[in-house]
Amino acid sequence: MKYISALIILFLLVSCQITETIQINPDGNGTIEVVQLRNENSYMQLAGDQYAHEEVFKDTTYVFQEYIKKYNETFVKYTPAEQQLFQKYSNVKAHIKKSSFEKEFRTVLMFDFNKVSDIPDLYKTEDYANDIKYNYALTAENHYFNIEYHFDGTVFKRSISITNPGELQKTKDQFKNADPKYASLKLTQSYILKYHFPKKIKSVSNEKAIISADKKSLTLEFQLSDCLQNPEMTNLEVVLE
Repeated sequence: MKYISALIILFLLVSCQITETIQINPDGNGTIEVVQLRNENSYMQLAGDQYAHEEVFKDTTYVFQEYIKKYNETFVKYTPAEQQLFQKYSNVKAHIKKSSFEKEFRTVLMFDFNKVSDIPDLYKTEDYANDIKYNYALTAENHYFNIEYHFDGTVFKRSISITNPGELQKTKDQFKNADPKYASLKLTQSYILKYHFPKKIKSVSNEKAIISADKKSLTLEFQLSDCLQNPEMTNLEVVLE
């Protein structure tokens, strides 16, 4: 039953659109925003009759630091290394809205950085907030990759490292063993990177990237299901003039 539940969660995830936007200013600081939006048409195909009977409402905004303060008794029980990891998320802002009445399911994660290497893996924000709230062990997380960003003024890198090959293989197996009917559905499951730089782009490692007319921005789109099975395909290197 646990395997089936994981499979359902997996396909609910790929019924969404994710857009990751980074703005780097001339002095190296900037902002990153990740928007996860459930595509209602795709979700309706997956949920079937349950879609019309869905009753969910949640609208909450928080800064990660608030969890550290509110659940400090839990926070101090973590190892120094784990506490340091959580502190990297301190200034992450989250807005989560789930409304079955309005048919709007959106999560927005934002972070203002002084340098690109300060950017945490925003996709883990909600899990880490729940870890602190419910006193979960980080070792219980099933994350299987990590995202890091680097920029030296000329070269920007988005680097993916596989941290749990076993969980990655489990995800691949879930897709492989999925009900064949899912393959026939027309699901919107876009994963889009939108990056804006302070100088013109000289070269991009992924030839599918679309560069703007002023050569200071790029857009790169993937299929979310492909990224879940091969996260490293989103690795990117951008060289500026």
